[in-house]
This record gives sequence, structure tokens and C-alpha cells, in this order.
Amino acid sequence: MSRLHVHLHVRDLEQSIRFYTTLFASEPTRREAGYAKWMPDDPKVNFAISIGGEQPGVGHLGIQVESEEELAAVSARAQEAAGAVLVERGACCCYATGNKAWAEDPQGVRWETFHTTGTLAEAGHAAEESFVANADGAREVESAPCCCTAGKNITQEKSACCA
Repeated sequence: MSRLHVHLHVRDLEQSIRFYTTLFASEPTRREAGYAKWMPDDPKVNFAISIGGEQPGVGHLGIQVESEEELAAVSARAQEAAGAVLVERGACCCYATGNKAWAEDPQGVRWETFHTTGTLAEAGHAAEESFVANADGAREVESAPCCCTAGKNITQEKSACCA
């Protein structure tokens, strides 16, 4: 089973936490400095907010899956749709560890497909391995792997870390 993921950049974390706590009728499941996340079952969504980012609004959308097999399938669809994906193995990002792939839609909206394997006590901004997988099967290895492409076109600027 998969879960829709939405990550918003916000101006005022406390004000936004109050709003989304009321909207989802539940407290955040994770709250850290500059970050909060809800995982309600109705609607089934992984909803996260954080301060920072280039501007307030949608940081990225995503699909969270429960296994590496599901990740391979949904990432393959993202690659087919976008032509290329930025793959991160052993990523440490947003207080979690896991594997992921990033694609962009025709408007430049970033989509993250990911499988979370653990949690972090501190915000992470790195990956053990990062590469671009193209539709023709080519792999372009990254020299400076990291997560959260920060709104950059993944097929042109592949190494911009989260701020």
C-alpha cells in the first residue's frame, strides 16, 4: 500500500502547526526544530511542513511505499513519465533514512518516490549513493550526492542540497 506525500514550505511553523493540527484533528506524529509531519489514516497522507525552501508553498509531492519492490515499480513509472530520475540510495533527509527517486513533471513540480527505512534524531542532508537513471538505461553517477534537489531541474542541476 502506498501513501500520498505532500511537503509544504511555510513562513510560520507554529501558526501552520495549529492550522494543520485542527484540519487533520490530530497532533503531528513528528515535530522537530523547523519541521512537523502528520500521518493520518483519513486521508491517508504523509503531510510534512518545514521552514526554509526557496519560497513558501509546495516543496514537493510524493508517493511513499512500504517496500523496496514497490519503490522499484513506482520509480520505474516516474522514470518512464519524466525520462529520467535522480536516484538516492541510503538517503538521510527530513529526519528519516531510506531510498528514493526524484522526477519532475512538465511544469517543474518535483515528485519523490520513497521507501523509509529508519528515523534520524537530526535533519539529514546526504545520500550514500546518488545517480541519474535515464530512459535508455544509462546511469550518470553524482560526485556530490545529497537529497532534496531544492527545486532544481534534476536533469540539469543534480547536486543542490536542501538549505
